[in-house]
Amino acid sequence: MSTNGSVKSDDYILRVNGLKMHFPITQGIIFQKQVGAIKAVDGLNFNIKRGETLGLVGESGCGKSTTGRSILQLYRPTAGHVFFEDKDLTVLKGEDLRRQRRQMQMIFQDPYASLNPRMTVGSIVGEPLDVHNVGDKQSRRNRVQELLQIVGLNPYFINRYPHEFSGGQRQRIGIARALAINPQFIVCDEPISALDVSIQAQIVNLLEDLQAKFNLTYLFIAHDLSMVRHISNRVAVMYLGKIVELTERTELYRNPLHPYTQALLSAVPIPDPQAEQTRKRIILKGDVPSPANPPPGCYFSTRCPRVMDICRQVEPEFKSVGSDHFTACHLY
Repeated sequence: MSTNGSVKSDDYILRVNGLKMHFPITQGIIFQKQVGAIKAVDGLNFNIKRGETLGLVGESGCGKSTTGRSILQLYRPTAGHVFFEDKDLTVLKGEDLRRQRRQMQMIFQDPYASLNPRMTVGSIVGEPLDVHNVGDKQSRRNRVQELLQIVGLNPYFINRYPHEFSGGQRQRIGIARALAINPQFIVCDEPISALDVSIQAQIVNLLEDLQAKFNLTYLFIAHDLSMVRHISNRVAVMYLGKIVELTERTELYRNPLHPYTQALLSAVPIPDPQAEQTRKRIILKGDVPSPANPPPGCYFSTRCPRVMDICRQVEPEFKSVGSDHFTACHLY
């Protein structure tokens, strides 16, 4: 897919072409032999514009988090290319990749597991500054205090440990760490799913404020469609390692084309009792196929309420069906 159209490539901060991440399945204790592969990410194509938020949604296990980690090269992709500002990250190694990582950071899903319990908050937030050798000891301390203030924490908390903070405060510490070396692009890997509902809106509002203040670009991974609608400019819907639909936020919620997107949106509650009573839920039958043995043709064909014969034989092409609206479905 090419979403360039009339937009120049330098308007995109990130371009992902044919990204695959397959994890080998091996047999044997001593001589391990590969007998298959789990196709966690299986051929993704999308671009992210500078300063925008692209929401990536789908049910658990569809490959959203693996996509984020593969983009940042935390997992080295099996195939495909990731261009960050026209530099192919998949071929960079060592010092070149480390320098490029200053521009890209990640906010992790679990604020309890992503912070080292043996390190103080000052050490956690300041670690990127140490790794990239930024400034001297005093300037790093000042920067850490400034970062804590930016994310809404007391700057004098730098000598405390993670166990002394709530889940929402810990996620703010994780956000401060991600901001430490002024990145341009941040992968937000379900940053609110482990938090109380009352805290989720605060964290999302903080992310939006930081985006406006520092001109950040986000890949926002989530399974809460109402929150994605609030924060994202465009939304990509993922199923079993593939993107099945990608378009502007308003267009997706007003005119979902792919049967899987329609089923997902039918499950989102509407704050209107009358509308809630009249609308129809789309209940998908069966289970998600194994990523180690996906079905031939369209991966969604085993559960699709509008399946045709061609769906079970030919994989649909991910193509444009209108202005900046892409889908992979034989219906269009």
